[in-house]
Amino acid sequence: MRKIEELQFHNTYAGLPEDFHSRLAPTPFSQPPYLVSFNAAAAALIDLDPNEAARPEFVDYFSGRRLLPGSDPVAMLYSGHQFGHYVPRLGDGRAILLGEVRNRQGEKWDLHLKGAGQTPYSRDGDGRAVLRSTIREYLCGEAMHGLGIPTTRGLCIVGSDEEVLREEGVETGAMLVRLASTHVRFGSFEVFYYRRQYEHLARLADYVMAEHFPHLTGAGDRYARFLTEVVVRTAHLMAKWQAVGFAHGVMNTDNMSILGATMDYGPFGFLDDYNPGFICNHSDHGGRYAFHRQPDIGHWNLHALAQALLPLMTEEQAKEALAAYEPALVAHYTDLMRQKLGLEEWRPEDGDLLTGLLEMMQADHADYTRTFRSLGGVQSDPSSASEPLRDLFLNRTACDAWAVRYRERLRSEGGRDAEREQRMARVNPKYVLRNYLVQVAIAQATEKRDFTEINRLLELLRDPFAERPDMEKYAALPPDWGKRIVVSCSS
Repeated sequence: MRKIEELQFHNTYAGLPEDFHSRLAPTPFSQPPYLVSFNAAAAALIDLDPNEAARPEFVDYFSGRRLLPGSDPVAMLYSGHQFGHYVPRLGDGRAILLGEVRNRQGEKWDLHLKGAGQTPYSRDGDGRAVLRSTIREYLCGEAMHGLGIPTTRGLCIVGSDEEVLREEGVETGAMLVRLASTHVRFGSFEVFYYRRQYEHLARLADYVMAEHFPHLTGAGDRYARFLTEVVVRTAHLMAKWQAVGFAHGVMNTDNMSILGATMDYGPFGFLDDYNPGFICNHSDHGGRYAFHRQPDIGHWNLHALAQALLPLMTEEQAKEALAAYEPALVAHYTDLMRQKLGLEEWRPEDGDLLTGLLEMMQADHADYTRTFRSLGGVQSDPSSASEPLRDLFLNRTACDAWAVRYRERLRSEGGRDAEREQRMARVNPKYVLRNYLVQVAIAQATEKRDFTEINRLLELLRDPFAERPDMEKYAALPPDWGKRIVVSCSS
C-alpha cells in the first residue's frame, strides 16, 4: 500500500489539447476542513494505505489546500441535453479532475474533487457542494457497487463550516473525492459536434478507445464499433437499474458515462412501494425521468450520442449500432428477472408470471425489495403456505392464486428449494439505500456533526445480500414520512 505522496499518476486526459479542459487548481474552503468519512474499500482501488486517512495532510490534499504530488488538475469541458434541451456549455462547474492514478494491477482511476470551487464552466454557480448532497452520492455509489451495478465510488467526504446558500437555506460546504474509470460522458462528444470541431471529436473518440476499448484501435470501422459497445453497455446498465428498482432522477446526456457506469447521483431513489411511474426528482415536473421511462430515455440519450458521432461514421452505421439497444436491454433484463424469480431457464410463459407479480405489487403498493427477497422463502410443495410473501399483500386471494402458478413453475424445473433460496438470496438484496435511511444519516451529520450513521450504512451496503440480525431495522419498511421525502437537483 502507498502513502498519498506515492500515488502513481498518469494524467492522460490533462494531456489532451487545451480545448478539452481548463487547467486550474481547487479553491480551498474559507473555513478549516475536517474529515467526515473515509472509504477504505475505495482507497484499495488506488493502493492507498487506509492509515493515511489519519494524517493531517490527508484532509489538506483532498480539500484543495495542497496539490497531490504528480497531479495535474483540470476542469473538463462538455455540453449536453438537459431535460431534452441542448445546453451548449456545461463542463465541470463545481468539480475538478485532480488526476488519474494507476494501481499495481494496471487499472487507472480518476480522482475527481466535487465541490472544488468555481471553474470557467460554473456559469452562475458558486462551485461548491453541500454536505447533504455529498453524503447522498457517497453512500449511493457504494450501495450500487454492492449491488453489482457499474458506478463511480466515493473515496472520502471532507466537510467545512463554510456557509453555502441553496434553495433549502444556508448549508455547510463539503467536498467529495470521486473515483471512476473515466469521467468522459455523452456530452463530452456533443460539445465538439455542435461546435463543428470534428477533429476534436475524432481525437476524443480515439483517446477513449485507446484507454478503455483497446481492441478497437486501428480498426477501419472502429467508430461504429465503439458506438455499438457503448449502446450495449448502456442497455445493460438500464436493465440493472430496472431490475433492482433504482431511479436516477436526472438522466441528462451530461450525466451518462461513456463506459455505461452510473454517475452524478442527485435526486435518486430506490423504489419503496412498487410504482412504475415513480418520480424521484421533484424538479422533474413532466416525469421525463420517471422510473418506467428510464430505458426509453437511455435510448434517447444514445440517439443524441450517435448524432454527435455522425461525422465519424455513416448514418447507416449509426442506425445499426442503435439497433443493438433493445435486444441487449431485453435479454439482460430478462436474465436478471429470471434470477430474481429463482428460475434456471426462461420460458415464453414466464413473462406473464413476472407481469402478474408486478401488477399485483402495484395494485397493493407492495414493497419492491422486500417482495422479491421474500420469494426465496416460497416452497415448491403445493400444500405449503405462502408466508411471508402472503403477508406483503392486501389481496390475499390474488397472492394465493399467483403463488399456485409460481409453485407449479418451480416444480417444473425439479430443483431443490434450499439451493434455489440460496441463489435468490444472492440476487435479491436484503438492504437498499432507501431515501429515509440517507435522510437520517444527513440529519445526524448536519445537525449534530455525528457521522457514525454514514459509516454504518457504508459498511452495511457493501454486502446488501447478507443476513445481518444486528442490522434488521435497516431492512424494515420505511415510515410514512420516509415515503414523502422530496429530493431536488439542488446540491
